[in-house]
Amino acid sequence: MNAERRPRGHVGARRRRDKTMLVLCILAVIVAVVPLLFILGYTIVKGLPALDLRFFMMDQPPAGASGGGLRNAIVGTLFTLVIALVFGVPTGILAGTFASEFGKPKLAESLRFVNDVLAGVPSIVIGLAVYGIVVASMGHYSGLAGGIALGMLMIPTVTTTTHEMMKLVPDALREGALALGAPRWRMITSIVFPSALRGILTGIMLAVARVIGETAPLLFTSFGNTHLTFNITQPMDALPLRIFIFVASPYNRWQTLAWGGALFLVVIVLILNIVARLLGRKRARD
Repeated sequence: MNAERRPRGHVGARRRRDKTMLVLCILAVIVAVVPLLFILGYTIVKGLPALDLRFFMMDQPPAGASGGGLRNAIVGTLFTLVIALVFGVPTGILAGTFASEFGKPKLAESLRFVNDVLAGVPSIVIGLAVYGIVVASMGHYSGLAGGIALGMLMIPTVTTTTHEMMKLVPDALREGALALGAPRWRMITSIVFPSALRGILTGIMLAVARVIGETAPLLFTSFGNTHLTFNITQPMDALPLRIFIFVASPYNRWQTLAWGGALFLVVIVLILNIVARLLGRKRARD
């Protein structure tokens, strides 16, 4: 009888522990999801009234005035993101390609280590570095410097994604192309890149979502501009900068615009993450 009771008691204890862990996991999910839903809901409630036609078609209003929008900040954000993509994406893809296809094991490991360190560097330090290299040499703030700072923040994500996606390409495809007489560069551009393209695009979108809300680097580089400008060599505004300034102001219209800008950024990040997930699922099915 004792021999029969012990296994049953043991099974019962295991089931109780299993149920306890399940309850703890559900509570952890609630703790993680509820703040996110609260932030999203609060941002929608506060920011939705600002998202009208004026928000996209007019520049920021003077202090204490009504009306106006954030056209200058939206355009500045687009320009700095384009500069960041031009600077950060090719650099990250080439670095990831070197680590995956050309680098010796020790060199590739060293590159990954440096990349991980760069990913952990605070964004404000990146802004200070670009300030010392670009802004100080130009003698003034500029949208170009802001784009370079954001591009440096994108490099680690793009490099890591490129390296990991290219490593997933079967070696048989490489060996088959080389066996047919294709040079190594041709094998990489015609076989490896197309096979890893969706994963690389996913990494680029995640990198954009990572930097689009950065404020600290822009404080030391693009600095901001209260008027619409298309000159990247001059100070240029951005949504994170405008939100940072407006949300602490005593003017109701500025605060409303700040919440509208925050909601606009949240929507962009949400769209980028959804597209990245869809691309990842398509790649997994393929």
